[in-house]
Amino acid sequence: MRRAVLIGCVLAAACATSMTRPSRPSAAGSTTSFSRALDSMVSQPAFRNAHWGILVVDPQRGDTLYSHNAGKLFMPASNQKLLTGATALAQLGADFRFRTDFASSGPLVNGSLRGDLVVIGRGDPTVSDAAFGDAMKPLRAAADSLWSRGVREIAGALVKGGDAFPDSTLGFGWAWDDLDYDYSAGVDELFFNEGFARVTVHAARTVGGAPSITTAPARTVPLIGRVAVVTGGMMEPEARQPNHIEWETDMRGARPALNVHGFVKMRDSASISVSIRNPAQAYLEAFAEALQDRGIVVRGNVISAPAADAAGLTRLFTLWSPPLRTILPLFEKPSQNQIGEILYRTLGLEKTGVGTPDSGRKVVERQLAAWGADTAEHAVRDGSGLSRHDYIAPATIVKVLDAMRKHPDFRAFYDALPIGGVDGTISGRMKGTPAERNVHAKTGTVDKSRSLSGYVTTADGRLLVFSFLCNNFTVSNRAVEDVQDAIVARLASPGGLR
Repeated sequence: MRRAVLIGCVLAAACATSMTRPSRPSAAGSTTSFSRALDSMVSQPAFRNAHWGILVVDPQRGDTLYSHNAGKLFMPASNQKLLTGATALAQLGADFRFRTDFASSGPLVNGSLRGDLVVIGRGDPTVSDAAFGDAMKPLRAAADSLWSRGVREIAGALVKGGDAFPDSTLGFGWAWDDLDYDYSAGVDELFFNEGFARVTVHAARTVGGAPSITTAPARTVPLIGRVAVVTGGMMEPEARQPNHIEWETDMRGARPALNVHGFVKMRDSASISVSIRNPAQAYLEAFAEALQDRGIVVRGNVISAPAADAAGLTRLFTLWSPPLRTILPLFEKPSQNQIGEILYRTLGLEKTGVGTPDSGRKVVERQLAAWGADTAEHAVRDGSGLSRHDYIAPATIVKVLDAMRKHPDFRAFYDALPIGGVDGTISGRMKGTPAERNVHAKTGTVDKSRSLSGYVTTADGRLLVFSFLCNNFTVSNRAVEDVQDAIVARLASPGGLR
């Protein structure tokens, strides 16, 4: 209650005062009403064990409006995506597209491709429901392209070509017990539906019947080698308990197996989103399904190991992704981890010739140095912020945001960020305040870390840049968000900086 009263007073003060420009940089202990209010919020007893890092600047006037631990390192969570997205725009450009080449190891004779069909990917992250409404759509387009070239049969196998991302599919320091969840899916140069499948358990329609399982967006998913459904009371027609299913992945066999158990009411269904452990295999099997639906027969196997010899291949056609400016909102607004990891590796691939996380890190670090970031104020370990080994100072994030403010592709970067009260991860926050439909900012959440950094426009039209990082708290995430939202609302309010 005390926290709510304090934040309410801050918001009321923001609406009752007139704006003046600070005569000098503000910091904890300064005497303006604005800085005293922020000092009070971050020093509440509830935050006595927490670490706050805050920096608010007016970049056009060169003013630091508030600074608290701005040079200290914090675990950023998904604020790491600001660095990844900004570097991708700066290094690759807003019009950059991912390419996937389709090639043959043999000639086309009377409708039969006398060899393997080789798919050579470079990490296209848009073969997904999020990008196209149906992840199968671009794969069906590829099947149509083969059909239009007279292909009716592939005598050989469907094979992954090349090894653009030769390192681990997972990020450095990711938690092993998160790997079954969609947000922790691994990435590869062939990548399907953001690395996850929707698994739906359908209860029986009659007493004594057996349940069934379907997968989407592809009907077959390589994750599922066997499925064990422990039904319990699944067939009870008058069951009162809610549907609930759980799962775990068994990695002991030749291929992963999904074990599903739980309860689903008769004639009802329940769904889960499950991480795919072999991204390239999932892509190729989904493509095989698209080929089958188009009437093209694949005689050989689906092979996700890289083709041993790429020499002598004949390129048939190339599938191009939408441009980076279209991909960025799919990345930043929902905070999609796997796009971050693909961009990270792609930076390494495009700029060093090696698509590994270490190469991507070097590109990001060089870009941060070019933007004037102090090397002591960041530690880059992945592209998404899922790693607990990423550390960033608010000062570094503000440098990145300011650099993008001056970049020719700023509009693509700015529009990709979540908008307060409108969309993305802050669609439900700051509603009914001056920050609604105003603030463009990136959130970040892992255990004991909550971040918000971005841009807000003042009542008199000045674009401010801010970064709020909070670590090591034991209050709820909502308590941290309330402080962040109150500060942003005050920045957007008439007189809020007084």
